Amino acid sequence: MNQSPSSVYPPPFSSLLFHFKEIALVGEPTDELLSRPNSYHCLLIFIGGTGMVDIGPEQYLSHTGHGYWLAPGESYQIAPLNGTVPEYYKITFEVIALPSEPQADMALAEHAARMPSLYHEPVLPGPREYIASSSSSKLIQLTEELFHSTQQTVQPHNQTSVLRQQIMFQELLLLWQEDHTHIDQNNTSNPALPASVEGTLSYMENHYEKPITVKQLAEQANVSIWQYSQLFRKITGKKPLHYLTELRLNHAKRLLLECKRPLREIARQVGFSDEYYFNRRFRQMTGIPPGKYALSVSGSVRVKDWTGHHIHIPRRASRIIYHGETMGDLLALGTKAIGGSLQLSEYSVYKHRLVNVADVGLPLDIRLTSALDPDLIIIANSDEQEYERIASIAPTVTFNSFATLEERMRTLGVWLGKEREAERWLSTFTARNLAMWQQLGTQITAGETASVFIFDHGDRLFVMGMSGFSSALYHPQGFQPVELIQKVLDAEQGFAEIDPNELPDYAGDRIFMLVPTAPESKRTLERMISSPLWRSLPAVRQGRVYFVEADRWNWSDAMTRQKLLTALPKLLGTPS
Repeated sequence: MNQSPSSVYPPPFSSLLFHFKEIALVGEPTDELLSRPNSYHCLLIFIGGTGMVDIGPEQYLSHTGHGYWLAPGESYQIAPLNGTVPEYYKITFEVIALPSEPQADMALAEHAARMPSLYHEPVLPGPREYIASSSSSKLIQLTEELFHSTQQTVQPHNQTSVLRQQIMFQELLLLWQEDHTHIDQNNTSNPALPASVEGTLSYMENHYEKPITVKQLAEQANVSIWQYSQLFRKITGKKPLHYLTELRLNHAKRLLLECKRPLREIARQVGFSDEYYFNRRFRQMTGIPPGKYALSVSGSVRVKDWTGHHIHIPRRASRIIYHGETMGDLLALGTKAIGGSLQLSEYSVYKHRLVNVADVGLPLDIRLTSALDPDLIIIANSDEQEYERIASIAPTVTFNSFATLEERMRTLGVWLGKEREAERWLSTFTARNLAMWQQLGTQITAGETASVFIFDHGDRLFVMGMSGFSSALYHPQGFQPVELIQKVLDAEQGFAEIDPNELPDYAGDRIFMLVPTAPESKRTLERMISSPLWRSLPAVRQGRVYFVEADRWNWSDAMTRQKLLTALPKLLGTPS
């Protein structure tokens, strides 16, 4: 994300004219936060609230003082965060390209034919995002003056008013240009600066309990204090010490729920040397003093997660981030997440139900996740370091996405306060699943075996176990696993890598071959199915091989399993 847009360089400013068109204030809940492409250049200048700004494939976290430019034909979308609707000014303007000076040998008629024209390429300096520093108040003040000047009642075509607006707009562009030029000069002199500042974020997350100063962080990043603060805000949208304080307080919230230690001990443990300052900042962040925080979440339940953490979580969490490959489990319970890894659901059967889910990346991006202000985070990850990194944001539980469907649904039922819904869904699904296999009884011989394979990571061959498409095949009245696959299931493995030469040992009476999207893996599959080894398999010789789209069907979540109740009988009727 946050990739620079077009790399096309604009012509010199001396050959361009900038003409102000209009300015609008956007920010009421009823206002349109989704723009349509238009024929004008555009500036967005934020004066309040927090939101995610999407411009094409780019995504930004906006705060007061942030700005973004758009070239003609580009559109944007803004998603409010933290319950506040972002407030911003939208300025549109035209750019006119002047013809170059006539050359000595150019005919007069040819030069006369070259007229000024509208310029539609990007004209402002990269990057697209503008984060004002000391000039922030001046930028917003100038923008507000421009806006108010357009709201005043004046005579139509008042030349003085129009000229004043054009001058204010030109000054606003000058501020934008100068601030970008200053940042670009600093970054050009040392291209490693953003990376060095990013390194201090990791340091803060791992050493938040220690005394940390901006001077110390700047020295670690090898930049001046002023430059460090500027770059830090560009990366996080927050001042360094504000970011550190939020980090400490989030850890304090977790400790207040998990243990009965004195407040002064918790304060010291998270990095506050003064208990009274800790109390004041905690109240500012949560609205209540730390001593009452644990009592205020009496509507919470203490649960044990997959990797053994005992965590207090809300009984009725409303702002859930689910980071894993079984998002369909939540949807089956009627629960919608506010964030997740959309890459894992890009081709899923329930993709259309994720339009309002924010993408927090793969791997999970701490800053994007924190900006969504979740009250519960569910991660399908057993890495303890990753857990510690994420748990500082909100109550976090680890979830075994390789567990059986029944176990997963009942676990989520407890965590989300939807035990009845989970049992009701499982009861309905179990009955429909049994009916499907009974219907297929005329096509399947008792004890008939089946295997699921996929090439991934290039030429590596995997046999599927507890996860993915194979979870829908094994049933007392359905297919059975071969002996070697049963060992994978007994070990509670989602899948296992095998040598391609072992394929005959794992191949069942029927073979389901998952078709990968990655070109290299797809070519490996094509080579395999034209090989003598493949043609020697009994299932191949008997025409009992089925090719299944991996991206769509190799999932074991509840929504996919439900869709397979109708898709699987159709598939079995069309072997290769």
